[in-house]
Parts: sequence; C-alpha cells; structure tokens
Amino acid sequence: MKKFRRYPVVIEFEKKDAPLSLAAYEANLIIKTEFRSKLIHQYQSISSCSAVLTASAIEKLMNSNCSIKKVHYDREITALLDVASPSIHATQLNEQGLTGKDINIAVVDTGIYPHEDLTQPNDRIVAFKDFINNKADPYDDNGHGTHCAGDAAGNGFSSNEKYKGPAPEAGVIGVKVLNQIGSGSLSTIVAGIQWCIDNKEEYQIDVISLSLGAAADESSCSDPLVQIVEQAWAAGIVVCVAAGNSGPDKRTIGTPGISSKVVTVGAIDDQNTVDRADEQIASFSSRGPACGEESKPDLLAPGVNIISLRAPGSFLDKTSKSGRVDSNYFSLSGTSMATPICAGVAALILQTNPSFSPDQVKQSLLQGSVDKGLPAYAQGAGYLDAEQAVTRNGN
Repeated sequence: MKKFRRYPVVIEFEKKDAPLSLAAYEANLIIKTEFRSKLIHQYQSISSCSAVLTASAIEKLMNSNCSIKKVHYDREITALLDVASPSIHATQLNEQGLTGKDINIAVVDTGIYPHEDLTQPNDRIVAFKDFINNKADPYDDNGHGTHCAGDAAGNGFSSNEKYKGPAPEAGVIGVKVLNQIGSGSLSTIVAGIQWCIDNKEEYQIDVISLSLGAAADESSCSDPLVQIVEQAWAAGIVVCVAAGNSGPDKRTIGTPGISSKVVTVGAIDDQNTVDRADEQIASFSSRGPACGEESKPDLLAPGVNIISLRAPGSFLDKTSKSGRVDSNYFSLSGTSMATPICAGVAALILQTNPSFSPDQVKQSLLQGSVDKGLPAYAQGAGYLDAEQAVTRNGN
C-alpha cells in the first residue's frame, strides 16, 4: 500500500463564522472518515486545533465548508543568580518584605526539578503539567526550565541565600512543553499556554514566563504563538517572553516576542557586579524593530553568566559540566535567563498591587527601567530596576 507523507499542522478557523467546537467537529469528522486521522489538540482561545495530515487532506480541508482561515505548519520551537537580583535592586525589596508571596509564576519550558530552593522550607511547586511524557510528578530532563524557575523564584536555601531570584516566596507552576533536548513544537507550546488560561483560577496563575521561541515571520504578526500569548494577556495573566539570542543584528526578535502586548525581554551583561554603571547589552540579545514596534525588546534584564538551579542528571547537566557551580547550581546565559528575572519582578509588582492588570504591570516595568542611551530597538525602555518598577503606579 502506498504511503503518503504526513505534515503536522495547526488549523486556524474563522472566529466569526463558527464556534471552535462546531468547526473543529466538522473538520475532525472529515479527517477521520476520509483520511483516517484525527485532531490532536483544540485551542479554544484562538479558535485553532492541531493535526497530522497529508498534503491532499490539507487541500481538501481548505476547500471544505469548515470555516478554515489558515493552516500553519507545526514547526519546531526551542528553548532559547548571584549578582543578578542585587543589580536590579530586587534585594532591597526583599528586605522590605516584598518576596512574591501569594503570587504564582508559570514557567512554560522543559519542566521543573524539585530543587531544595523551591521545596524548602516550604514546597512552592504549586502544580505541574507535562505535555511531552504525561508524567504527574515534577521533573526536568533538560535542566533549562529548572534554571528559569530559579531565576524567577529560587530562595537560595542551598546557598545561604547567595543565589536567589527576585521573588523567593512566589509559587511556581511547571508546564513542560519542551523535550529532553530543549525542543518542542508550535502545537505543544500553544497547548501549554492554553492550559494556563484554562487553569488560571484553579492554580492562581498570575504570570507566565516564556524562555522559548522561533524565528518570526513579520509578514504574519499574528501567528498562533502571538495569538495565544495575547489571549493569556487578555485573561489577566502577565506574560514575559524572551526576545531571542540572534543579535546583534536588527529585526531578530523571535515569536511570540514580536507581540506588541507582552513584555519582551532582552539581556544585559551586568559584568558580575552590583554596580549598574558598567553594564553592556549582551551581544547575542535580539534587536527590534518588530512588527512596527520600534521599542522591542521592551526592556533589558541580566542574562549573562546567571547562576541558578541545577537539575542533576539532566541533559544540560551532563553535556555542559563546566556550567556547574558548587553542587546545587548551574550557570547559563541568554535572554532565557533575563525573562524569568523580569517575571519575578512582575510578581513583586503584583504583590504590592494585586488588582493591577497586565497592562498596568507592564507600564510599571517600563517606567521602572533606566535608559542606557541605546537605540529603542536594542534596549526598549532600558535596564530594569525592580525598586523603581514597584514604586510606580502603572497608570
């Protein structure tokens, strides 16, 4: 029997023509009866679903009456604290009692290893959802997500508070959407963020940290990743996204960082000092403009040689042994690290102002950033200062 090549796709429906449930039902009926396949995920927030189809099936669906707007290729998405917290002036806020307590951050990444800095003296891993292997208990076979969780909310339990994030009492929700080597797909990332939207109330998801992305197509500034993060934003969740590590050229911001709504975070090199006078933008940090947004990234945060949580036995732990610091920590660089640091500061803002909308939190972050004299397409509003950001009213 002749075999036909199948393609993973994300099918976007016309919102105005039919509710997702009806459109997806009709499409699924055609797929099952004619192509012996099925839909994999449904994404209510962006009227989309995913499937694996032959080219012939895609063509027939596009010519059907299923209210299909566009079919996207389900492409690959990849993962893109010693002095970091003091250099952004988060330590001063911690000393004043602002620690992210009662605020929860969802780290949508490679998973979370139950590190002591997240589980002692209290277990702050609020929930865990695995879209790769469907495991129930928290784990991280890559190590990237654990590092990011520590960047935002590690409490330094294993280092006498030497290595801790800006929100050391915030709750953490692990959403595993990337596999052991740090790779995932468009459909899986969208599914993870949709899960955050659907479970916002149950797990009190206040902030999403996304240290992942893909090259952007600026001819399509509303791809499914952009759509889903903007739906999370509309649902009342602050979304912080990595700008990408494709600098120093212009127009290198990745998706979903091209979204005008979310907080897109670039990386600065704090030179391993608390002194804020000697920082330089990291050469790898992606630059804008992006989709008409001159000031992209929105701001910069520390992202070079950031020491955070180690996931023993993970892919990064085995392949980059030189990154180990003591026995419990690991050093990594990238806008991947800058993003959760920003997410941790967002948690501090929400602790102070629980009623703030994502727009107000973003405005506080921008107003609390210090101009470094760089072009807007490189620095956005400038270098994040947590102390100033928390004192802003977000208006």
